[in-house]
Amino acid sequence: MLFDTFSARSLQLANRMVMAPLTRSRATPEHLPNALMAEYYGQRATAGLIITEGTSPSPDGLGYPRIPGLYDAAQAQAWKATTTAVHQRGGRIFVQFMHCGRVAHVDNLPDGAEVLGPGTVACPGEMYTDTQGMQPHSPPRAMTGDDLETVIDEHVAAAKLAVDAGFDGVELHGANGYLIEQFLNPLVNLRSDGYGGSIERRNRLALEIARATIAAIGRDRVGIRLSPYGVFNGTGAFPEVEAQYLMLAHSLSTLGLLYLHLVDHSSMGAPPVPADFKLKLRAGFNGLFILSGGFDRASAEQALLDKRGDLVAFGRPFLANPDLVARMRKDAPLNAPDEATFYVPGARGYTDYPALAA
Repeated sequence: MLFDTFSARSLQLANRMVMAPLTRSRATPEHLPNALMAEYYGQRATAGLIITEGTSPSPDGLGYPRIPGLYDAAQAQAWKATTTAVHQRGGRIFVQFMHCGRVAHVDNLPDGAEVLGPGTVACPGEMYTDTQGMQPHSPPRAMTGDDLETVIDEHVAAAKLAVDAGFDGVELHGANGYLIEQFLNPLVNLRSDGYGGSIERRNRLALEIARATIAAIGRDRVGIRLSPYGVFNGTGAFPEVEAQYLMLAHSLSTLGLLYLHLVDHSSMGAPPVPADFKLKLRAGFNGLFILSGGFDRASAEQALLDKRGDLVAFGRPFLANPDLVARMRKDAPLNAPDEATFYVPGARGYTDYPALAA
């Protein structure tokens, strides 16, 4: 099943393999996608669906150095090289909108931008800056009602630019402790206004962004990534986690969202998402369901046969194997990823992984 074509709603895919979003920090210091990125994604276009690295819909969302943006015409024009490279090879590509929120350092932001979040507590830990190396995360400013309206509008504008740039759709990053999950998670969201304090209010920003983005570009072009039980960037499980995410899935179904992309990072040491909860979440969402988290060919095939998901995402295997689909078809050995080159500039550890033909 993994290598079968797949068609549903707007998607006509060559196979059921998804290239997961993978931050690589190869954009220019001005956050423009470049020719090297177009080559990288083009090399991996045999994936049924590519989801790009996290791409900020706002100058305020650029928490890391050298991650791309999609909030102005120059960035949209620069992204066209990537979407063209993928489409010329028969692939499909969604851009992931990642507003970093409080997961940021001021040195990584352009002039006039600021670190924002649900409150004023800084994200624990450190992040890399090109100016000073590793630094503690900068304290955020608590977002006001006007700020929340602005961030919704920014997602809408970015979605329209994504269509102009040739993307087949957008994925809202509601996982891994970035802005949308900062509002979803009560360990981070300590607000007592209309955006915090209860399940419904914590879900509100995610739903408002999803609703507005769907209104702008259509429900068949919008998905979301979620990480219940995730612990990244100061998040973590909480007593109402399952009730909250089941309610969120139901509400997203009502909006007609194209897909829900579930993150389970237990293969990387995070707590597992309980298997029974995954089944409940799948049953509670009427769109497509994308599984991710440490899959190989055999486990992905079994998950599809068991109808636990419609598509399966692979992260590091696609990073290190531009021809991952061909390798898995042949049960060929896989290149090992070079972790030392994950986030450094240049082609090394990015576009120079060998293909089988080489």
